[in-house]
Amino acid sequence: MTIPLSTKRLQLLKEVVPQATRIAVMWNPDTPWHTKVVEDLKVVAPSMAIELAFVGVRAPEEIGPAFSAIGRGRAEALQLIESPLFSTQRMTLLNLVSKARLPAMYPERQFADTGGLMSFGTNIGDLYRRSAGYVDKILKGAKPADLPIEQPTKFEFVVNLKSAKALGITIPQSILLRADEVIR
Repeated sequence: MTIPLSTKRLQLLKEVVPQATRIAVMWNPDTPWHTKVVEDLKVVAPSMAIELAFVGVRAPEEIGPAFSAIGRGRAEALQLIESPLFSTQRMTLLNLVSKARLPAMYPERQFADTGGLMSFGTNIGDLYRRSAGYVDKILKGAKPADLPIEQPTKFEFVVNLKSAKALGITIPQSILLRADEVIR
């Protein structure tokens, strides 16, 4: 689901910052599926009149230098591809994005909840509920290998208006209507 979600995130970011033509994408070259996400984003970006600058980050100590590169590249917005590294470094990333005054799209709700502009991703609460169903089946004797692998089916789009105001961005009404939650 990462690939279609990343494309949708880019579309939403472009709708919120329509004047942005240079968008930085932070990714982890050590994460196997990120290469495919990067390839797909390169395909869709020209149709949105966007030039993407990919900034690879493999470790926490590379985050600061990555923001220096983003600044030198004069990015007008930022998108993160979901990664455990980025999740664990959420506050560092949010602080650097705030300092750089970049509109950013995040892959997880926790980013928007703690000050990020917006997020679009899997509804984790729904995954936990569905996991409980699997546990129930296993406890009742089902073999885990016989259970089907399921994809996420519920996604959530969160917009943080406090962050938008701090960035001087007016969120279009069309975005607010699509948001599952608007943080005021």
